[in-house]
Amino acid sequence: MVMDTYTSPLVERNASPEMAGLFSPRTRILTWRRLWIALAEAQRDLGLKITAKQIRELERARDDIDFDKAAAYETRFRHDVMAHLYAFGDQAPEARGILHLGATSAFVVDNADLIVMRDGLHRIRDWLVNLIRALADFAREHRALPTLGFTHYQPAQPTTVGKRACLWCYDFVRDLDDVESCLGQLRFRGAKGTTGTQASFLALFGGNHAKVRRLERMIAEKMGFGRIEPVTGQTGSRKVDARVLSALAQIAVSAHKMANDLRLLANLREVEEPFEDEQIGSSAMAYKRNPMRCERATGLARYLIGLTGPAFQTAAEQWLERTLDDSACKRLIVPEAFLAADGMLRIMTNVARGLVVYPQVIRVRLLAELPFMATEEILMEATAAGGDRQELHERIRRHAHEAAAAFKLAGERFDLLERLAQDPAFAKVNVRKMLEPRRYVGRAPQQVSEFLRSVVAPLLRRHRDTPELAAEMEV
Repeated sequence: MVMDTYTSPLVERNASPEMAGLFSPRTRILTWRRLWIALAEAQRDLGLKITAKQIRELERARDDIDFDKAAAYETRFRHDVMAHLYAFGDQAPEARGILHLGATSAFVVDNADLIVMRDGLHRIRDWLVNLIRALADFAREHRALPTLGFTHYQPAQPTTVGKRACLWCYDFVRDLDDVESCLGQLRFRGAKGTTGTQASFLALFGGNHAKVRRLERMIAEKMGFGRIEPVTGQTGSRKVDARVLSALAQIAVSAHKMANDLRLLANLREVEEPFEDEQIGSSAMAYKRNPMRCERATGLARYLIGLTGPAFQTAAEQWLERTLDDSACKRLIVPEAFLAADGMLRIMTNVARGLVVYPQVIRVRLLAELPFMATEEILMEATAAGGDRQELHERIRRHAHEAAAAFKLAGERFDLLERLAQDPAFAKVNVRKMLEPRRYVGRAPQQVSEFLRSVVAPLLRRHRDTPELAAEMEV
């Protein structure tokens, strides 16, 4: 490992090797070469004077990328596409003269970026399916476990642990819809020429418009695209990048929400992320079990959300048929958005697969708050038994305030239900039975089952061939 040069923590500590490899220089230049070969093959098939031998020579040299030679050419030319074009031509000298015929730099750069983004979205889609699957399993296991609900982070009506997990899961289901929509709308930029008019290709084919249209379709098919952008300038619209980054940022929002919820629950000691046998939570406080996975995912999510601003600004800044101010920014934000999303989903999948639930802690907290929630039902039963609703309401109010004052000021046990049980006005009400938490969770267990059956199960059937991805944490 090189220790005297900056390297990205996204690669070293977060993203999977597969995603890091997808945005590597080798993948980028190999994709350029595949595009050059596809262009030459299509031009040959449409009648240009390109020989089968020239194509074979390009194919033989395709994977043997001489980065040092390309770097030397770039030092001379100050043009990365031309540098790699010359380096490729050196390795396939008989085909040098037909490489990049009629094309501009955007032919390889933009189309390659679209190919890599498409493949990256497939990887993100697979992570989402893995995470949804893990959360569905967790929700199913804890569908009926009552837990204290919170609004404003104040105690509220009970819910279940499984229902809360469904809230996280449904956010990621929405994100999967967005990613699949992006994939469905992603079009090949095509072979458009210097200002998008295809004038150079029209000249090559002697004014034959049909052959120019066929050329684009042939290249798109070779690169795995069914649709082509109908119009572009020299480059494709940078709104495509902005839309893709928006979908990734939506995933970050979902991950941030789930991670923050788990950090709050860890403080309550109700639910915790995995914690390994020799893991150290704090260098000073040996007892700590800090939620470092969720904290890291939250940080990555915040960073990813921030990348949408430059993406939108870049799309807005393009002048007429194109300017070059997009390049430096685009080369940073697109790979880093995918790497951050990949690392974040890797972490959250690891967390979801290893969540630890503490039912007794959950029950103790719920029972401590349940007397407040039981008072409405006690009021209804006492009224139904013949009591005066307004008088009963006042008695409950007075008992609640007295019990709360004793608890807060003197540290006494909170004994509201005992006070109500001893009050003759509530003699006909079985106060003790009101302390069963399952009475207060409403349809939460049924909602879990219905959500898993109607939303998650069809989704997982559609993606039954999605492999289980390794979600091991880096240091």
